[in-house]
Amino acid sequence: MSLVDRLAAALALARPFDLLAGDLVEDAGDLVEEMAAPLREAAVLVAITDRPEPGLILTHRSHGLRDHGGQIAFPGGRIDEGESAEAAALREAWEELGLDPAKVRILGLADHYRTVTGFGVTPVVAMIPPDLPLVPNPSEVDDWFEVPLAFVLDPRNQMHRQAVYKGQVRSYYEIMWQERRIWGATAAMLINLSRRAR
Repeated sequence: MSLVDRLAAALALARPFDLLAGDLVEDAGDLVEEMAAPLREAAVLVAITDRPEPGLILTHRSHGLRDHGGQIAFPGGRIDEGESAEAAALREAWEELGLDPAKVRILGLADHYRTVTGFGVTPVVAMIPPDLPLVPNPSEVDDWFEVPLAFVLDPRNQMHRQAVYKGQVRSYYEIMWQERRIWGATAAMLINLSRRAR
């Protein structure tokens, strides 16, 4: 069974015990003590390219954005009222990269993740054809790239790090691919996918 097949099948299974930042209070995401504020719900598209060695599409967000400016992320954003996570992820990928929703085959929803900035993010896992003519929207995305899926899902490439944030030592994960630093919520969601697909 291929990595993508294992991942798709795993999305339908019960939540593994060791996922990062799920909906449970004891595993609440980046900042447990800041859970009181209502989450702003968002969705991201985990776009896997349909290749013999699948890739994953990630964006380098524009530096001028208020939330997560300059960071590497999945295409995505807020879920509008009355909108599903799938619809929001497809809309955002269209707005950010010109990714035609008709070219996307959704495999399933991955595990909800709470971020330090107050978002509750639903990853929408999908397959897309390789080599689509994606064009970044400069008001949202500086650039995009494709990283090998097997590389980002390999635990040997997922480095545990610590930093001081708001006066406390915080833990996070980082994945370095070439000169790209994938970290924070994006890395955590990838780790959750890797733990499902193992």
